[in-house]
Amino acid sequence: MSQAPDAPEGEVTESEMAPAPREHQTPAAMIGWSIFASRWIQAPLYIGLILAQAVYVVKFWKQLVHLITDFGHFDENEVMLIVLGLVDVVMIANLLIMVIIGGYETFVSRIKQVSDHPDQPEWLSHVNANVLKVKLAMAIVGISSIHLLKTFIEYGTENTGLTENEVMWQTIIHVVFVASAVGLAYIDRYLSPQHDAGP
Repeated sequence: MSQAPDAPEGEVTESEMAPAPREHQTPAAMIGWSIFASRWIQAPLYIGLILAQAVYVVKFWKQLVHLITDFGHFDENEVMLIVLGLVDVVMIANLLIMVIIGGYETFVSRIKQVSDHPDQPEWLSHVNANVLKVKLAMAIVGISSIHLLKTFIEYGTENTGLTENEVMWQTIIHVVFVASAVGLAYIDRYLSPQHDAGP
């Protein structure tokens, strides 16, 4: 009876590629797999954020209907404030999308069903924890800018209740957000592989 030829030295055989029987798994391996599988505990959190986004959709349409039905009673500043409120809702929804999709892809599991989808966001193809932090910081700066602009518009009108001290602190907080975003972007650029590779 002929024997199967020996595999060349250094080549992995089928028996070596086969998974180890479950009875040979060590307690350490089982604990490791349990810790790795615990990432799925985060999945309900992202589902909850999807529901939160649905709440923002309802809020957006309520404000839009209010603007359309009562626009004759608004002056220019009031229309601008409502529109800025709509932009604010959209930017928060964009932030939620980045957290939901980027966070799920980074910390839970790859979404293989959309890897080759034509509508896949460009940033999703190279998302990682650092890129996600920078994009979230920039989104927060955008949201803060909208709030600060609304504050400036309201402060210029009568009976807004805003004090000079409140406006000053909102401006300071916005500057801190901008500085934080710039710092995160610089750190991400400094630690990126392109920087390490050199020219």
